[in-house]
Amino acid sequence: METHSLTGKDLLEIGFPQGKAMGIALQILQQAYAGITREEKLALLKSLLAEPATAAVALRPVVEALVGKPDTTVELVTEDRPFAIYGAEGIQEGALKQMRTAMKLPVTVAGALMADAHQGYGLPIGGVLATRNAVIPYGVGVDIGCRMCLTLYELPVDLLEAQKGRFKKLLMDNTRFGRATFQKPKDHEVLERTEFRDIKVVRELKDRAAAQIGSSGGGNHFVEFGVVEIRTPIPECGLAPGRYLAVLSHSGSRGMGATIAGHYTKMAMEQCKLPAEARHLAWLDLATEAGQEYWRAMNLAGDYASACHHQIHERLSAALGETPLARIENHHNFAWREKDAAGDEIIVHRKGATPAGQGVLGIIPGSMATPGFLVRGKGLADSINSASHGAGRVMSRTMAKNTLTQEQVVDYLARAGVEVIGSGLDEAPMVYKDIHRVMAHQQELVEVLGSFTPYLVRMCGDEHFAEAD
Repeated sequence: METHSLTGKDLLEIGFPQGKAMGIALQILQQAYAGITREEKLALLKSLLAEPATAAVALRPVVEALVGKPDTTVELVTEDRPFAIYGAEGIQEGALKQMRTAMKLPVTVAGALMADAHQGYGLPIGGVLATRNAVIPYGVGVDIGCRMCLTLYELPVDLLEAQKGRFKKLLMDNTRFGRATFQKPKDHEVLERTEFRDIKVVRELKDRAAAQIGSSGGGNHFVEFGVVEIRTPIPECGLAPGRYLAVLSHSGSRGMGATIAGHYTKMAMEQCKLPAEARHLAWLDLATEAGQEYWRAMNLAGDYASACHHQIHERLSAALGETPLARIENHHNFAWREKDAAGDEIIVHRKGATPAGQGVLGIIPGSMATPGFLVRGKGLADSINSASHGAGRVMSRTMAKNTLTQEQVVDYLARAGVEVIGSGLDEAPMVYKDIHRVMAHQQELVEVLGSFTPYLVRMCGDEHFAEAD
């Protein structure tokens, strides 16, 4: 095939930027594409100019071979960028500092801090961060797709007191926490997903995922019976005002999510070198293979977390011999593709924050001894369509263990009329913020439709059985 060389003038005529890149492009075309015609070279360049993200991926190995690998150190933006804060007086400086750092990432376009915020790794718990074409594994969090799931039954609420022993046995027989799993786990279609074949790190997790499905994690994860009081009709679910017996669960993607988070965080930190204070905010470009791979793995972990909840609720429904009246579910520790005010795509990370777009239903729990709330989002742009995911901690786990006594916790629970099966001091009600104050700070974010009051709670409890992850 006849070959024709291109000149800088040819590149300028099709809109190629003048400068060092032009010389690199000519080298690439001469060495890597020597066997095609002049017209084919121009067509190739035009297509790459039209899709620069694709070009960046396709040509990166060639560019590195010609001119060497570029300096991968990423500089932070120098100026302080503003972000919305809800309930600022209850948020500790550590969380505020982490959010200020996250706002300085060059890929950041917006941020917000919810009223339940506290310090975490990378992005604070309760932090919401919108980026452009980039996903931050630690902006999603370790427990990918952690969520709330609520099932309501048309049963008299006084059964919880009249048949307390029965409901306690239902929890003991049909829930598992931490390292404890069911001897005969149920199958689920999520285990047949192609990600378990396509992605190496996920493929190695399939057996563990199959063994843990239908169970809950340790820490603050729970399954509890309680009473829902609907104040405002919820036509989406066919729910009228009234009191309903209900089951509420909180858990995530178990060991699979934690392993995925660790694997891709390490990969991001190797590819995206950031200053020490921002190192846990390393991102993966969504135009790269690694970014796309993480995105698929993250979505699988979220769907797996949902499957675990559904099996928990299905087991309890079967044991109760009742058909659920309605189910409401929402998740956090995730990244969503959404649109900004201009209609452009953004990647919204909600690490310990609940989606609260216009009309979106959700559950915001309190603690084991305080009510949670059923809400409908108002879609406030300043909050990036988000709300808190709970009450938020005021005391670390270590501080709780060194400060509180078992007697204090037992007395607190007795006065609240709540019985708890298997909880440590680190999850005592006193380690959490006042949920009523948290809700007061987000009246413009969500409409409260009703409440959930816990009555009988099961958690992991004994640290000996907690997950190593």
